[in-house]
Amino acid sequence: MSTSQHASLLFNSDTQIDSVPRLVFAAAAKYENLTAIEDGNTHISYKELPTACLTVSRALISRGIQPGDRIAIWGSNSARWVLAAIGLQMAGAVLVPINTRMKAIEAADIIKRSGAKLVFSVGDFLHKDYPAELAKLFEPSQLSIVTLTERKGDALQSCSDWSDFTASAQHVSEDLALKLATSIDGEQLSDLMFTSGTTGKPKGVMSRHGAMIRAFTVFINTLGIVPGDRYLIVNPFFHSFGYKAGWVACLLAGATILPQAVFDADEVFSRISDDKITVLPGPPTLYLSLLAHPSLETADLSSLRVAVTGASTIPPILIEQMRNQLGFDVVTTAYGLTECGGLASICAIDTDVETIANTSGCAIEGTEIAIISAQGEFLEHGKTGEICIRGFHVMKGYFEQAQATAEAIDSDGWLHTGDVGHLDENGYLSITDRLKDMYISGGFNCYPAEIEAVLVENPAIAQSAVVGIKDERMGEVGCAFITLKHNHNIDEASLIAWCKDRMANYRVPRKVRIIDAMPLNASNKIVKAELIKLV
Repeated sequence: MSTSQHASLLFNSDTQIDSVPRLVFAAAAKYENLTAIEDGNTHISYKELPTACLTVSRALISRGIQPGDRIAIWGSNSARWVLAAIGLQMAGAVLVPINTRMKAIEAADIIKRSGAKLVFSVGDFLHKDYPAELAKLFEPSQLSIVTLTERKGDALQSCSDWSDFTASAQHVSEDLALKLATSIDGEQLSDLMFTSGTTGKPKGVMSRHGAMIRAFTVFINTLGIVPGDRYLIVNPFFHSFGYKAGWVACLLAGATILPQAVFDADEVFSRISDDKITVLPGPPTLYLSLLAHPSLETADLSSLRVAVTGASTIPPILIEQMRNQLGFDVVTTAYGLTECGGLASICAIDTDVETIANTSGCAIEGTEIAIISAQGEFLEHGKTGEICIRGFHVMKGYFEQAQATAEAIDSDGWLHTGDVGHLDENGYLSITDRLKDMYISGGFNCYPAEIEAVLVENPAIAQSAVVGIKDERMGEVGCAFITLKHNHNIDEASLIAWCKDRMANYRVPRKVRIIDAMPLNASNKIVKAELIKLV
């Protein structure tokens, strides 16, 4: 029986579509004549997609990958990223996406702590050879590396190129791979996404297949994404916005996945016109960049229909400009975090502009949102406190961190998000602040504790404190306040250069202020509110 015939039988059976592998087979039957992925010269139909993904799955099985094993992907948005992700999930493995802006040493830490046995990586991205950098940090016996590009004649012992890797699929039958893929159900782990915290290293969030499928079915239905829509995914695949609200949402709707490796306004304008893009989600900075671009007046944006964004507050004028100048029929907002699978609330598309701009919508079906005080009391409408979420999509927990899990999810099942906000009388959520010190720079969450942990390694620094400050282009950027050790000195440019060698670009402080002493409270904790006044 061919893969497409099997897919047709599966879709017409009583099997619940509650996992990515099952979704792919169902989509192949339902949307077989539509294009699933379009990336340069690569065009893969929904009918062809299961076979392409099973090839990856079979190659992984031939290398000894077992259900429950973790496999990382460290690469930019591409068709092969999607094939690798679905293929590993068909093999029962757990996807570990890694931020492409991380340095090799940061990526290696996640690979080690997740126990990933193999990593798919891009051969060349942003002028860096990612596999070569990883190979310096692992012995070949510790980690297998497969490039998402061709890498013929490479001397890296632990590295295989895509063609050689997929060729190994011949050693495993398609029937065996099909049986395994169709056995993956909603309760099994789909991914282990590492999210930053206010203290310590990033924590691995364990999420299930079924919760993702259920939540993002709500997402596509709310936005009205339909078969044949053309979805330009600028949001990175290592993030829920590009992965779950991106290519998984496309599979659910029968839309075409069009990956975009990096955001470039000129290229995005061209792709909207040339590729007839209908769906373009992104953070507010994406739309602000397009609205400020000189090509706005001459660009053909007539195909655009759906936009979704999210932030604590969005000026109503931006919603109007997105509709009137960029031409979107649908503009709405949503809220979520990795610990709840990326989606907790969303605004219906017929909501008024003020509500869309000033709230993140209502809780999706099957989800409760409550505002809880520091004393554990449930607060009434209009009162500000910590946003807490309870529902089907709350994470299984943090990987191998039972204490951190217990601190995040209370005994009644409420996930404490660390965000601050309030609910109105109609259940619309407004995010007014962030608990702790997190700031968002160009769409990336930045946690000062992680940046400060790097700064303390500088031999000249006695103490450091990082705060987020407003920036017209990036939204917010980091400003590092430091005190120096006795008889040590360092200037702003030198410290920023030092940081660039040790952390992802979005984490690097854009400003440095050298001060004599940190402002402290009675508990000898740094008062960051006082530091912000010094900017």
